[in-house]
Amino acid sequence: MVPSRIRALRLVAVLACSVALLSGCTGSGSSGSSGEKEDSSAQAALPAVDNELQNDYQKVIRDVLPSVVQIQARNDLGSGVVYDRRGHIVTNAHVVGGEKTFQVTMANSEDALAATLVFSYPEQDLAVIKLDRVPGGLKAAAFGDSSKVEVGQIVLAMGSPLGLSSSVTQGIVSATGRTVTESRADGGTGATIANMVQTSAAINPGNSGGALVNLDGRVIGIPTLAATDPGLGDSAAPGIGFAIPASTVRTIADQIVKEGRVTDSGRAGLGITGRTVVDDAYRAAGVAVVEVTRGGAADKAGIEAGDIITKMGDTAITTITSLAEALAAHRPGDRTPVTFTRDGRKRTVEVTLGER
Repeated sequence: MVPSRIRALRLVAVLACSVALLSGCTGSGSSGSSGEKEDSSAQAALPAVDNELQNDYQKVIRDVLPSVVQIQARNDLGSGVVYDRRGHIVTNAHVVGGEKTFQVTMANSEDALAATLVFSYPEQDLAVIKLDRVPGGLKAAAFGDSSKVEVGQIVLAMGSPLGLSSSVTQGIVSATGRTVTESRADGGTGATIANMVQTSAAINPGNSGGALVNLDGRVIGIPTLAATDPGLGDSAAPGIGFAIPASTVRTIADQIVKEGRVTDSGRAGLGITGRTVVDDAYRAAGVAVVEVTRGGAADKAGIEAGDIITKMGDTAITTITSLAEALAAHRPGDRTPVTFTRDGRKRTVEVTLGER
């Protein structure tokens, strides 16, 4: 297979040539008949490149789609990716919700298979379920290297949007390294996830837990949510979707498959329970410490219940969400200054972050 980057450059070159031809550009000093031959040759080349790209799309779909499943919980429907030949399937925690048993439909079959929850990890919005009976020919997806994902890379999103099983949309990687906080149906906030892949491929309800795939046929992320536009009544913002990177998926899923739970989250924590507080003008002004975990990072640094955290490192902390996003940029064991007020006086302490 031609590397995707080279393929994209070739497509751009042909498109640029076609624009020049439409503008009436020809080689300098060329005769009319020569120009017609060059015009004809370039036009003939365009379908060839289009066909090559189309063939690559179709090969990726043939290779990967059999590993993408539809998951039916009692009151929800989403997607999943076959993780190994033993029948483990990785998906989003919000897809499984509080359920323990599921019906799974493979891409190449209409028969539903029973599956059971192995473990759900809402903090990273990931979960693993396992088929009760592993069908013959079960194919596990291949996961890619998140560190090699580049902006502009062509990707395909596979899943069951709105219950339409085995659907595929296409787009590009729009950005990497995004930190995103999920919203919950009750209006609260959910998991804060770092290093997410932003994509223009359409992500709709039901795509959650499916596969974001590059043209090498490797899963580079698990589509999880689409951005919403408050100005449009919180409806989906077209072309802005987010996927949990493959490296995070593998780290969490490997632990669940091996240990039955997450033993090393890799997520930094302060060891507090907090809530957002507002100032006299009702603007968010910090995070009040409601409870401190004994022996945790905050406790060891001298932070107490009643303190109001206003800054971590160089980042202003105004809400519990901004605190979660600041922590998402760190790892357990990192040292960072934390600024807070106590009895109206500002203090700053050095904190060695723990794990959450």
